[in-house]
Amino acid sequence: MPARPVLRTRLPTATLLLVFVAGCALTEPVVRPEQPLPAQWAEAAPAATIAIHDSWWRDFGSPQLDALVAEATTAAPDLRIQAERVVQAELALRQAGASLLPSLNVSGDSGTRNVDSNESSSTGIDLGASYEIDLWGRIAAGVDASRAGLVATRFDYDAARLSISASVATTWFQILALQERLDIARRNLATAERVLRVVQARYDNGAASALDLSQQRTTVLAQRKAIEPLEVQLRQTRSALAILLGRNPQAAIPSGERLDALTIPAIEAGLPAELLLRRPDLAASEARLAAAAADIAAARAALLPAVNLSAGGGVGSAALLSLADTTRTLSISASVLQKIFDGGRLRAEVDIQRSRQRELVESHRRAILGALKEVEDALADGTRDANQEAAEREILAEAERSLRLAELRYREGADDLLTVLLAQRTLFSSQEQLAQLRLARLTDAVNLYKALGGGWKHPVGVDASIATSAGPRSN
Repeated sequence: MPARPVLRTRLPTATLLLVFVAGCALTEPVVRPEQPLPAQWAEAAPAATIAIHDSWWRDFGSPQLDALVAEATTAAPDLRIQAERVVQAELALRQAGASLLPSLNVSGDSGTRNVDSNESSSTGIDLGASYEIDLWGRIAAGVDASRAGLVATRFDYDAARLSISASVATTWFQILALQERLDIARRNLATAERVLRVVQARYDNGAASALDLSQQRTTVLAQRKAIEPLEVQLRQTRSALAILLGRNPQAAIPSGERLDALTIPAIEAGLPAELLLRRPDLAASEARLAAAAADIAAARAALLPAVNLSAGGGVGSAALLSLADTTRTLSISASVLQKIFDGGRLRAEVDIQRSRQRELVESHRRAILGALKEVEDALADGTRDANQEAAEREILAEAERSLRLAELRYREGADDLLTVLLAQRTLFSSQEQLAQLRLARLTDAVNLYKALGGGWKHPVGVDASIATSAGPRSN
């Protein structure tokens, strides 16, 4: 006779009622800091401005910088590391989403038992399925937290890309400035040697003292001494740029441009209120606030009963390695599990998540304040260094004229060597200061681009809305 299936069910009426309860999933609002933003910047923005865009480095007029940034955004190790973190966050979201689906298992066994010379055999195959009804939204909240974490990681990638581009630009400008300072040091050495020849000639003719000759020789030696540190610093800066690009530190870096040929853009700062939508790091911080809200919802849901459904079926036989004359079984069951005592572990987890939320809120507020300060500082530095550069150019023009007159009067015997020495020092110092101020202005522009988000805009679409999916916004 064919085997009759055996059906075992355990479906309490109370469990069925729980399954069909609607609208009982827990949610948490996304808490944001109450941080008022100023209406205008305290520091004045440049008069002539250009709109910021996501290829901001092109505004400096450096083709080599354009090529370097393009290389860095594809090969920089730091950026590749952040890209892998995005991949890991995507996989974590997929893993969390799998918890919403039922699990299915299959098992098989076959064996022989011998008890008191009585031998028995059996063979069976069992199929089981289990599913946790997410009645309180615990699993869904975990998925929301992973989704918000993915959004934050993507924004972190955008922030890293902006940071890498800014680092490449500033390092490239440092290389050009060091090359300029090295050229200045060599020209100054040539000037000091030219004056030394004049002093030597006057000394040979008895018109200059041994002190004059010694002083000018000291000036020449000091200028020679200043060259080597600049050469070492230039090599080290080039190797730092190579590492940013993902190259070996020994790789050659092209250097066919000059510092004074670059354009210093005047950047439109916009309004402080726009900053929250223009900086990827602030967007990432806000996405983590959404993840924290979802984590609280998951911790609260863990305090409530868990409802599980399970079903199983199998076939068995009293024969070894054979399913002849089988017996079939089928079972369906539901269970409710509620922790009665756990020493306060679950409630402590809720408190931990709330504390973590408060921490993230304050971190986000600090990030907003820091972003506002970065813009203000970049605006102030740009204005100050522009004024300083203009003044230094006037000083340099006068220093060059003073040295020419001092040399001429010294040749004619109208002045002593001390006047020439002072004029040399003033000229050398002014040339060095002008190169450093030019570098400072370029760096100020990069810092302002970075502080304003580098042309980044908060995406409008699915990914942007994910960050608020854990619950309604709080007022």
